[in-house]
Amino acid sequence: MTTDAASPPADLAVTLARDLIRCPSVTPRDDGALDVLEAALAPLGFTCHRLRFEQEGTAPVDNLYARLGTGGPNFCFAGHTDVVPPGELKGWSIDPFAGEIRNGRLYGRGAVDMKGAIACFVAATARHLAEKGRPGGSISLLITGDEEGVAINGTKKVLDWLKQRGERLDACVVGEPTNPGALGDMIKIGRRGSLTGYLTVFGAQGHTAYPHLADNPLPRLVRMLAAITETPMDEGTAHFQPSTLALTTIDVGNPANNVIPAAGRATFNIRFNDAHTPAGIESWLRRCFDAVGGAYELEIQCSGESFLTPPGPLTELVADAAEAVTGRRPEYSTTGGTSDARFIKDHCPVVEFGLVGQTMHKVDEHVAVEDLARLTDIYGRILNGVFDRLAG
Repeated sequence: MTTDAASPPADLAVTLARDLIRCPSVTPRDDGALDVLEAALAPLGFTCHRLRFEQEGTAPVDNLYARLGTGGPNFCFAGHTDVVPPGELKGWSIDPFAGEIRNGRLYGRGAVDMKGAIACFVAATARHLAEKGRPGGSISLLITGDEEGVAINGTKKVLDWLKQRGERLDACVVGEPTNPGALGDMIKIGRRGSLTGYLTVFGAQGHTAYPHLADNPLPRLVRMLAAITETPMDEGTAHFQPSTLALTTIDVGNPANNVIPAAGRATFNIRFNDAHTPAGIESWLRRCFDAVGGAYELEIQCSGESFLTPPGPLTELVADAAEAVTGRRPEYSTTGGTSDARFIKDHCPVVEFGLVGQTMHKVDEHVAVEDLARLTDIYGRILNGVFDRLAG
């Protein structure tokens, strides 16, 4: 098959990763990162849509959806160009937004999470087009600037926009840094859900010398927290670790040692597996609190439900590609926090595979240049097989 794309330079992934790092796109700012991507994708034949979404009380967010082709299947690479703040600059050995290479490693905020993987998306696609020509289906990139923030104006709204246009995704790889120690260690085939509870227990203020004239809410608060922390929520499921509940703060705000407070508050976070739903967890919490008794309020915020992409064609395709390049068969895992895959899973099968995550969000975040080349090879192998193996 003839190609209409020029052969990409061998170091395209490194060049593009450096250019992206040099855009200080601390969430939710873009600072030119999507311009860099659009400039790389448009010459390859991608139709690029710049999508800005905003919501009252939140900052506007720039996103990019780029697609090559109109037919199916539509295979999508997804990721984010926003990064967490660099923290104390004195802790860095180099400028976190300089994109410097030292001793075979590219340094900078976002090198691992996840500008490096995005650069590999583009480099792998450019190579695929140079070697194979335009695919029979479509290749798309869904890139947001809102993953490290509140995740309101990013991937979720881009997916809604695609649905309104009648476009669908058939399979997706998210480039989160999934590998704990070495490239090829791990593929994320799902994620635990995350739910935060805000509990307020009410009483009546009074003097500590006359406790019978007050109603101390704190003993009830303690018993309520004991009721939800002393027994494990579950023992895990086939693909998930046991759910966990962690207390994050207990607050009274009482500056006096002779006053019984009128209220006590606690916040907790639950990371739950596929044995639970948010509604089921809330019902369980209320049963525990009602058994203790007394007046209380409970507010629940769920940032994402648990999900699983069962082992099948997509997981095998990614695992085969990783094994062919690295020589190791990746473990299928559902560990870690949330990602934008929690939104994509409602539209198509999705897995996560990216770089080694040991330095993500840390000072001196860096990636081995060799790993950028190998991840490009892995993504290239995925593209080589995706239209044959997933179309069938």
